[in-house]
Amino acid sequence: QVQLVESGGGLVRPGGSLRLSCVASGQTFKSYAAGWFRQAPGKEREFVAAVSWTGFRPVYSKSVEDRFTISRDNEKNTAYLQMNSLKPDDTAVYYCALDRKPRRTIAVDDREVYDIWGQGTQVTVSS
Repeated sequence: QVQLVESGGGLVRPGGSLRLSCVASGQTFKSYAAGWFRQAPGKEREFVAAVSWTGFRPVYSKSVEDRFTISRDNEKNTAYLQMNSLKPDDTAVYYCALDRKPRRTIAVDDREVYDIWGQGTQVTVSS
């Protein structure tokens, strides 16, 4: 069973940057799309970004598409989320997840297709 471990969260001032990492155990990471989601207190978990198993065709939520960049390194079994121009509204626990279907052509923003989740990393944007 693949396990995901996120890191890189922390406290940052508005306008700052953070880079989240998601390391997967096991050999199957490279065959699955990876996604990032976030959950703020009292809110539903929402989609942030996803990338296909090849690393191409990333998709983003409207709220982050001009500020965040998702990428992956299949040799390192790692997915990344570079977050720039952070805002207080970006404060949340960030989770990475893997698609349940291998080699899906296009990464999707539907939470239901992801069946392996990490434990999350806290991102707090505050002055």
